[in-house]
Amino acid sequence: MPIATREAYGLELAELVKKNPKVVVLDADLAGSTKTILAKKAVPERFFDLGIAEADMIGHAAGLAASGYIPFASSFSMFCTGRAWEQIRNSVAYPHLNVKIVGTHSGIAVGEDGVSHQAIEDIALMRAIPGMEVYVPCDGAETRAVIRYVAETENPCYVRLGRSSVEDVYPNDMEFDFSRIHVLNRGKDVAIFACGLEVQETLKAVKRLQAEGINPTVVDVCSIKPLDEKGILEILETHERIITAEEHNIIGGLGDAVSAVSVKYMPRKIKKIGLQDRFAESGPFDELLAKYNLTEEAIYHAVKE
Repeated sequence: MPIATREAYGLELAELVKKNPKVVVLDADLAGSTKTILAKKAVPERFFDLGIAEADMIGHAAGLAASGYIPFASSFSMFCTGRAWEQIRNSVAYPHLNVKIVGTHSGIAVGEDGVSHQAIEDIALMRAIPGMEVYVPCDGAETRAVIRYVAETENPCYVRLGRSSVEDVYPNDMEFDFSRIHVLNRGKDVAIFACGLEVQETLKAVKRLQAEGINPTVVDVCSIKPLDEKGILEILETHERIITAEEHNIIGGLGDAVSAVSVKYMPRKIKKIGLQDRFAESGPFDELLAKYNLTEEAIYHAVKE
């Protein structure tokens, strides 16, 4: 059933906070939107609303982690990464504290809220911080699995989630290995690496292409950092042409991560689908995805070219 990844987060976090007394939840006056309100309803004494003050929220999260708790700190992706970047770097990553930063409403699919709320740099910001892990799940099942996974690690993590409902890619009982990329379709000639909602757009494009006798390999890259270099190299070895697709600036995101592996081990022709180093605008999210070439149509034509 289609569900927003932020909603899947709220559902899993509510279960997690009930099961693990070390888990605490922090929000920045957006609990209804980030869906952490579900955790608040489940265990209100371990929920803390810090108001519209993301930097303060990260500081509190660092203190709780230093005291042995596992804090999940949430806000819109634009604010919990951009507004609080210094605090994340100095108060969380430098002392390597066990803080989980979860950003919802990422990318341009946040729609009418406009550029001020459209995080298209957050993956790059978090990737650049030493020791920070970065995850971009594509659907509800993968999101819930990511939340369970990061709760068990002791590393600082950033999880990037979306606003709108997305179609299921995986069954609810899927077992994930986040140390590896996941190949959704094994094809030939061209390989497409995607993350987040671009996974669904890629799968739609592949259906059209298969009807024309073209069968691309499709790879879901949920773990942007740490990156499965070995798995990516295995794809590069058997594919001459590579496409990356992400709802993010093409600078610093998935495309650059895959390109770095290619440059290091096996040069390939790589086309990056994403925001072409430009901002979007306010508007309905489906119209924005189409205008900035982030839909199945753009992926379809990229493969044909």
